[in-house]
Amino acid sequence: MDLHGFLKALARRWPTVVVCLVLAIGAALAATSFSTPVYEARTQLFVATRTGEDSTELNQGQSFSQARVQSYAAIVTTRQVTRPVVKELRLRTTPEKLASRITAVAPLNTVLIDITVRDTKPERAARIANAVAQRFSAAVERLEAPKRAPGSERSRSGRTHDDASPVSLGVTQEAVAPTGPVSPRPLLNLAAGVLSGLLLGAGLVALRETLDTTLKTSEALGEFTALPGLGTIPFDRNVPRQPLVSAEGHSKRAEAFRKLRTNLQFSQVDDRPRIIVVTSSVPGEGKTNTAVNLALSLAEAGVSTCLVDADLRRPCVAPAFGLVQDAGLTTVLIGQARIEDVTQKVGGRLAVLASGAVPPNPTELLASARMEEVLRELADIYEVVILDTAPLLPVADTVGLASLAQGALLVVRAAKTSRDQVRTATESLDCVGVRVLGTVFSMAPVPKGGRYGTYGSYGELPAPRASALQKEAVMPAGTRRAGEK
Repeated sequence: MDLHGFLKALARRWPTVVVCLVLAIGAALAATSFSTPVYEARTQLFVATRTGEDSTELNQGQSFSQARVQSYAAIVTTRQVTRPVVKELRLRTTPEKLASRITAVAPLNTVLIDITVRDTKPERAARIANAVAQRFSAAVERLEAPKRAPGSERSRSGRTHDDASPVSLGVTQEAVAPTGPVSPRPLLNLAAGVLSGLLLGAGLVALRETLDTTLKTSEALGEFTALPGLGTIPFDRNVPRQPLVSAEGHSKRAEAFRKLRTNLQFSQVDDRPRIIVVTSSVPGEGKTNTAVNLALSLAEAGVSTCLVDADLRRPCVAPAFGLVQDAGLTTVLIGQARIEDVTQKVGGRLAVLASGAVPPNPTELLASARMEEVLRELADIYEVVILDTAPLLPVADTVGLASLAQGALLVVRAAKTSRDQVRTATESLDCVGVRVLGTVFSMAPVPKGGRYGTYGSYGELPAPRASALQKEAVMPAGTRRAGEK
């Protein structure tokens, strides 16, 4: 997925990003609210050596201090420093736990040691830091003091001349109670929450796009199948209540079916198919609605058309027009009626052959020699025969019937049909030698700007009146309308 595709995915799945952002910000605010404030007190020590006034000795002492100061910093957190501090200040903690709250740093090329103490109370943090500095100074001077050699002369104070430590530590900056906590940091936590939410949302969108194998655009469908895209039918929530498009209407759906009709007529100029199967991979992709409105559109263009309901498992063509369903294709196939006896007229150029009674063996009936004869008879009477068939993957009805047709249209639902389903469906048609005329991308999101014929204000016409075809196709009261199938 390239950057452009990723940005489009973010725009399409923006609710996911918003939810992740809100959750991350909420978590950051909750962490800030429930965190105990921590204060930090800091003191600084200067390490000096006792030398004479000679410049050489001063330089040697400076080098000696810099060489040893890194080792001194490691002594700050030892028990010989923390244990006296705990006892002196009567702290309710152990020397080890106190050591975990102390940090000692000796900057390079200096003789300074910075001691930092963290505590939940600012005054106590300052007291601990000053006490640690005092105990640390005493510990270092005691460790650096040379041992008295046997027989050495003592001074009046009782100490020999060699008992003095060559190192002395002085406090250059005493710790004071901090005015504000160092943790938590509300702004930093909020920024971290925002960044984490955006990254999490983007990651989830990328993951969903990677795992989502459905086809989002007609261009992607064309690239995947290498078949011509004959039409893109926009999504309309009113289809279950009004499946038929108006002959004189200028809605997006009406213009889309006119474009499908035109593309179908011009796609096979030299060898126009007269018997066309309209099918899909799985149920719910809009194949029945496509077959019905394509037949209506052809009839409106003056083409003598017969629409056959060849879905003998879930027939929906007759209810869409409000016609009688009990007599139709199955009645003709078993020899109980002739084609002209059960064909129902809808307008001047459109005839509908309903499914008839649902048989127990639809696959055998549709692949029979009698079915081939019926299709040949219909092709002799009408210029175009449109067959609404069952989905390809759940049942084998359409595979046997499609081999008797001269072409097939594959309906694919936007953002619903997976690539594997489309691949399997096209392979099923190829196996029986069916010529796939192209694909119809149904229930596509309506793009902004009115791509389907209006182009903004251009082409806007007054509200159309009901066409003659629709007047004759008005459903009687109580008749169930067919939705998208």
